[in-house]
Amino acid sequence: MRILIITGISGSGKSIGLAALEDAGYFCVDNLPPTLLRALVETRQKDGAAKLAVAVDARSALSLAELPADIRWLKQQGHDVKVLFLTAKTESLITRFSETRRSHPLSHREATDKSPTDRPTLVECIRREREMLADIEGLGQVIDTSGLSANKLRAWIKDLVGSDHTPLTLLFESFAFKYGVPLDADLVFDVRILPNPYYDLALRPLTGRDEPVIHFLDALPEVADLMADIRHFVEKWLPSFKNDNRSYLTVAIGCTGGQHRSVYFVENLAAHFHDAARVLKRHRELD
Repeated sequence: MRILIITGISGSGKSIGLAALEDAGYFCVDNLPPTLLRALVETRQKDGAAKLAVAVDARSALSLAELPADIRWLKQQGHDVKVLFLTAKTESLITRFSETRRSHPLSHREATDKSPTDRPTLVECIRREREMLADIEGLGQVIDTSGLSANKLRAWIKDLVGSDHTPLTLLFESFAFKYGVPLDADLVFDVRILPNPYYDLALRPLTGRDEPVIHFLDALPEVADLMADIRHFVEKWLPSFKNDNRSYLTVAIGCTGGQHRSVYFVENLAAHFHDAARVLKRHRELD
């Protein structure tokens, strides 16, 4: 059976992700205590189910420590198990909770543990939840949903689900350093040292996917040199990442605004590695 466990920080989009998986044909269960995971899988297997998605979060705090062992057991039984961990920057989470006017799930539990009137702040709940889920974050693919729309998150998850049948998915992502490094990046390359098309008024409104910007960067020897260095690095170490039984490898390319140079590099690298692995690409600021 293909099993996808979706977890992460409250407010980072688990409900949206679970809905996307349901649309993709998965039988979905939300907020399942890890102690019930094995029984659920056995029941669904008897029913002949092929795909199962389960959301697990900090509300099941007492049994979270058992999740890694449960995942190992499921793999030993021959199941194809993937873990998807959603996270976001604290300021993004605060904005989302403020917009929805919902309280953090841990605020009720923490208040009960202490006293009904002694509720922790939202920031304290987020910090506590990060500590509780720290050991789980390294179990699978991390997606930073900061600034992502619901539609874009659904699209990204469907792309990742579509790549489940391959040993490793190589994901190239462009971003702007002024908005922060993506939390889900495994490798980060800085291309701000290269001439910036932004300062050419004719190129400013364009992106790294437009022909005038491509011609501008193609003509620079230092661009070709840096591109060759990044290609060589990824080519050299990609077999090691595959041997490490990774499902995903995210290579983030950053420039100042995430519009010209980083987009150009991602487009070129994705095309170059097309035959070496399952390749996906994201342009965070353009998206």
